[in-house]
This record gives sequence, C-alpha cells and structure tokens, in this order.
Amino acid sequence: MATVRRIKLGSQGLEVPAQGLGCMSMSAFYGPPKPEPDMINLIHHAVNSGITFLDTSDIYGPFTNEILLGKALKGGIREKVQLATKFGAKFDENGKMVVIGHPEYVREACEASLKRLGVDCIDLYYQHRIDKNVPVEVTVGELKKLVEQGKIKYIGLSEASALTIRRAHAVHPITAVQLEWSLWARDVEDDIIPTCRELGIGIVAYSPLGRGFISSGAKLLDTLSNDDYRKNHLPRFQPENLEHNQKIFDRVNGIAARKGCTTSQLALAWLYHQGNDVCPIPGTTKVENFNQNVGALSVRLTSEDMAELESLASVAKGDRYDDSRVTWMNSETPPLSSWNFE
Repeated sequence: MATVRRIKLGSQGLEVPAQGLGCMSMSAFYGPPKPEPDMINLIHHAVNSGITFLDTSDIYGPFTNEILLGKALKGGIREKVQLATKFGAKFDENGKMVVIGHPEYVREACEASLKRLGVDCIDLYYQHRIDKNVPVEVTVGELKKLVEQGKIKYIGLSEASALTIRRAHAVHPITAVQLEWSLWARDVEDDIIPTCRELGIGIVAYSPLGRGFISSGAKLLDTLSNDDYRKNHLPRFQPENLEHNQKIFDRVNGIAARKGCTTSQLALAWLYHQGNDVCPIPGTTKVENFNQNVGALSVRLTSEDMAELESLASVAKGDRYDDSRVTWMNSETPPLSSWNFE
C-alpha cells in the first residue's frame, strides 16, 4: 500500500494522515456491535497502513467504543496514533440526547475518557455538540485548563456555528472543527468552512460517504439491521426521499465508472481536492472497505471532473438529522455576559 501523505490539521502543530478512521460504527448506531477481535485487527491494520488518526466519542456505545480503542492501543502502538475523542453529548434515562458544556462536566468527562482509553493524554478533544445554555467561552476555558495540565493536547469543536467557532477560538486556539461534509451535505460551505480557513482551523469531515449511501445507493437499506439508526431515524434514508437521493448516487456512479474508481473513492477524492486542510474520517467495519477508502488517496480529479461533481452535488433531499437531533446542528451559545460565575 502506498505511503499515506500527511497534512497539518490546524495551526497549532497537529499532524495527521490525509484520511482518518471513524470508529463509531464498530460499536454503535449502525446495527449491533461488531466482534471485538475483528475490530481490533481492523484498527491495527489501519495504523500499519498509515491511517493513524482514530476518531471516537464517549457517546458511542455509550463508552464501549472508547473501551475498544483502549484495548486496541495496548502493545506499543499508542505513540503511532493521533487519538481524537469527544464529550458533551449523552443520553438521559429516557434515551433522549442531552448536551452538557458545564466546566465540571468537561473535566469529569475527560477523566473518564482517559481511563477508558488507557492513556495519559488525548491528542484532540472535541466538544461533540454545543450546549446552548452555556457560553462557549466557559466550556473552552475549562478545556484550556486541561491543555495546560497536559491531559489533552488540542481542542476541537463539532457542529458549531461560525460565530461559536470565532468565540471559542478567541479563548484558546481551536485546532479542528468536525462537521458533516460530503457530496450530499454542503451547507457548511457557506460560512463555516470559510471561517475555519480564516482562523487557521483544520476541517475534519465526518460521514464523507453520506453514511454509506454514496457507497451503495438505495440498495444499502436492504443490508441494514432493524436497529440501524439510519434505517429508522435519518430522513435521507426514508422512502419519500430515496428516489431523489438515488439520482445523486447514479450520477456520481457514472462519473466514477469513467474514472475507473468506485463511488466511495470518488466522493473521498472530491473532499481531498478541497484543500490540504481537510481530513475525511470514513468509518468502516471491514478491511476490504478500509483498503478501498485508502485507495481514494490515489484518485486524481481534473478541474473538469470537479466542475461536473459540483454541478450535480445538490444537497440531498431530507434533513441531515431527525427532529430529535436537528436542534444541535451548527449550534450557537448564549453570550458570556449571561453566565453566573458564582
């Protein structure tokens, strides 16, 4: 396998491969947890292949994905890995997602993640979702203390608005913003991507393959288990939106056939060609799919290819999330003046 090129993520010194590995689907949301030995083998294969940027979160499981990574990192590979995890989103006793950005919770969550991962320091620690009741300056202020204490190296945000990113960055440099960006999710291009670039913040693209849809099209649904989050909750996978979204897939598939690559590789290559500050983190549970994703790094697109993709890549039909999660997209927080520091 060819050497994986590396990029600077943000302007604080973090260097990662041009592609990361999203680990969520190994443990949560996309059907039942996968066999632990197989997933550890996949993680080791990724690291040995040069894909050393591993992405998890405490809500994946919850907790079980971090525990899985902790087991995978034993045996001397920790120093090879850039480890990213997240805090701030959790499920209450009714199974509803809640978001917490209080300083006490930030520290509590970090300590718990360090223990589950079996590490002394987290390379990149994201606020997974933005607490709309806590000024982002307060949350990032606590993260800054964790940096100073050596518990985390770099700070990230996920699903934050451009204004929230600016406010956070003024407290402590933000190294990366994780956001959904793909051929069928392009709303972030209006102001969030330009803001990141203005401030020197790296861009980590999650769900770069449209949660698998860009890989397989509508036939993906035939392979999903009944408890797969996509099948039951994501609007873009629902019958009323499938016909429109299949047309996007068909057109991307046609271009990929001409280029001699898969639709997944084409979609990832489109992101690589957006700039050297972008790192997609496609997730997978199969070695063969992982190898295919890495192959996307070798796909070269001309300006004509990019223009053709731009012309067809209209935003997919249906919201990115259902009503229970859409409220946490690209979120903003109250002003700092509203916070009671007593």
